[in-house]
Amino acid sequence: MILIKFKSIEKSELARDAVTSRVEALREKFPNLAESKIQVTLEMENSPTQPGPDYFKVKLHVSGGRYHGITVQKANANSYVALAEVIDHMLERLNRFGDRRRVKNRAQARRISRQEFEQRRRAI
Repeated sequence: MILIKFKSIEKSELARDAVTSRVEALREKFPNLAESKIQVTLEMENSPTQPGPDYFKVKLHVSGGRYHGITVQKANANSYVALAEVIDHMLERLNRFGDRRRVKNRAQARRISRQEFEQRRRAI
């Protein structure tokens, strides 16, 4: 499920469609995300006391499922660029998450084989 929140910014179908299409592309690459709840927050920071451009923040949070707790947040002067940066960074995080699990499993298998080897050696 994809939940899109708008903070300090008007709700827009164009922005909603852009977020949905980008997150769906993530789900296609990582099928385990289908069971997760994905929350995307679009926020605009604009100081009423200081002139200057608007600043857009995009935050993507995954709760539930295999990738529980992964959060990525990026900001830029353009909301679509911030969204693209979040998606790119999320791809990296999800890839690393899988690598980390694989490395831990390998290390555990090596420990077990070393223990078995030591037991055999002591038995001789």
